[in-house]
Amino acid sequence: MSSTDHIFKALADPTRREVLRRLRQGEMTAGDLAACFNVSKPSMSHHFAVLKEAGLIVSRRSGQTIWYGLNTSVLEDVVVWAMALLNDEEGKRT
Repeated sequence: MSSTDHIFKALADPTRREVLRRLRQGEMTAGDLAACFNVSKPSMSHHFAVLKEAGLIVSRRSGQTIWYGLNTSVLEDVVVWAMALLNDEEGKRT
């Protein structure tokens, strides 16, 4: 699976999109993020793994706590790609 495929897989799920939205405010612990959702801890771990595999989030460990944050460089690349795609489509219409 290509990195682009991983990104789209990650963005396809509404829970993962909400995780990204919440991380726009800054780093959050895994526990704080999980408390925002009505899903099991294993399900949240899976969501975190998919987002990490896509490169959309980064994690760091501080003692027993895992902190997650946005990987803004990958998100910027996705936005640039999407804008280019939209511009190409607009050019075809005119």
